[in-house]
Amino acid sequence: MEPKSQIGKRGEELAVHYVKERGVNIIERNYSCPFGEIDFIGMDRGTYVFFEVKYRRTKSFGVPEEAVDIRKQKKISKTADYYRMRHGLFESNPFRFDVLAITEENITWHKNAFEYRK
Repeated sequence: MEPKSQIGKRGEELAVHYVKERGVNIIERNYSCPFGEIDFIGMDRGTYVFFEVKYRRTKSFGVPEEAVDIRKQKKISKTADYYRMRHGLFESNPFRFDVLAITEENITWHKNAFEYRK
């Protein structure tokens, strides 16, 4: 059986390839700070995008995007704040949070998957 870390890495590779094919410029991968980690950060038509990738081999634990609960959204929001502060990005720099839900059958890209959470 494939280790969980390898499965996650494969899911991220698929996600990066998928969004790059659709015009997203990848700025950073596996960004981490004291508050958490963001799978990857990209630029989509002038908007900074903080991507969360969820991969599920089967739907026995639900669909992948359900794993991005309020607690996870708050953590991603705080990590994005830290990234934006460290890179001098201000309110005038638009940003959003997207989730890529990956199963063995397909990839679903949820743009604006959630609002900023305090």
